[in-house]
Amino acid sequence: MGTREKSLRALVENWLGPDAAKHARVTRFGHSRRKQWRYVCVEADRPSGRLAFVFFRHDEGSWCVFPPEYKRPAMNIARSISSPAASADHIPQFLGDEVPG
Repeated sequence: MGTREKSLRALVENWLGPDAAKHARVTRFGHSRRKQWRYVCVEADRPSGRLAFVFFRHDEGSWCVFPPEYKRPAMNIARSISSPAASADHIPQFLGDEVPG
C-alpha cells in the first residue's frame, strides 16, 4: 500500500472486504504500557472461523497492522558542534591542565 490509510474503517474494509467489514467489531482498544502507541483489535466471523486484526495508530494519524517504530532518545550532534560553546577555545579543562591565558 503506497499511501497509508487514515481511516480505520477503510483499512478494515481493505483487509476483510466490504461485506465482511460490515460485521466486524472492535473487541479491545487502548495503549501500550509505556503509552508509545494506541491499538485497536478488530474481529470478524468468517466461514473458516473468527479472524482478528490488531491495528496500531502511527504519529501521522494512519493505522497499520504493525506498531510504530519505538521512540529512542537521540542527541543532535550537528547542533552542538556548530554552537560556539563547542569550539576548541571553550573545551572544558581537566584537572592538572593549564587554562590558556
